[in-house]
Amino acid sequence: MNIIIFGPPGAGKGTQANIIAKDFNLHKISTGDLLREEIHNETEIGKNIKTIIDKGNFVSDQIINTLIVRILSNKSFFNRLIFDGYPRNLEQTKNFENFLKESNQKISIVLNLNVDKETIIKRILGRQVCKKCGLIFNKYFNPPSETNHKCGMGFLSKRSDDDEKVISTRYETYLKKTLPILDYYKDKNLLREINGKSDIEEISAKIRDIIASLET
Repeated sequence: MNIIIFGPPGAGKGTQANIIAKDFNLHKISTGDLLREEIHNETEIGKNIKTIIDKGNFVSDQIINTLIVRILSNKSFFNRLIFDGYPRNLEQTKNFENFLKESNQKISIVLNLNVDKETIIKRILGRQVCKKCGLIFNKYFNPPSETNHKCGMGFLSKRSDDDEKVISTRYETYLKKTLPILDYYKDKNLLREINGKSDIEEISAKIRDIIASLET
């Protein structure tokens, strides 16, 4: 099966995508990860990507398409993919549909984590990252303590882009760009809405039930 998971910044879609990938033996695809991998491996396309990003520009759909087609062509991943936040616009969605057909694959289900803006802001503003061990906490929902974090409070910091105005803008931009995609998959009866305000385990259980129903 192939799955897409959507959700605004801070909704936890990356966390859920990792859990789904492990539970159902899928390969997670994030366009950000793909771009970073190309840069790290210093491929020709990676050098081009780095130049674009270093100039502060966005990577074109053409480059993203090239990377996605490469993934879909890999027989090791055939019908075993979960896409984290891709496609990002309606044009990408329609191109993606064609790429899937060309590789004799299809999307089995599209999951959308619904989380309101106030909750997203609180989640992201409360986020604390340990510079020593890399663990992520939240002062509102999952505060660090001597029990769950041994490094000490001095190593905890906020990310530079964890600013309320930035978060609000990102959230509104996400909704504007993603709504047409969700409508597209809703028309195909592939969309499943999930309450993203629940805790991680509860969301995971709901997703597992949805996916398990596809296999019966």
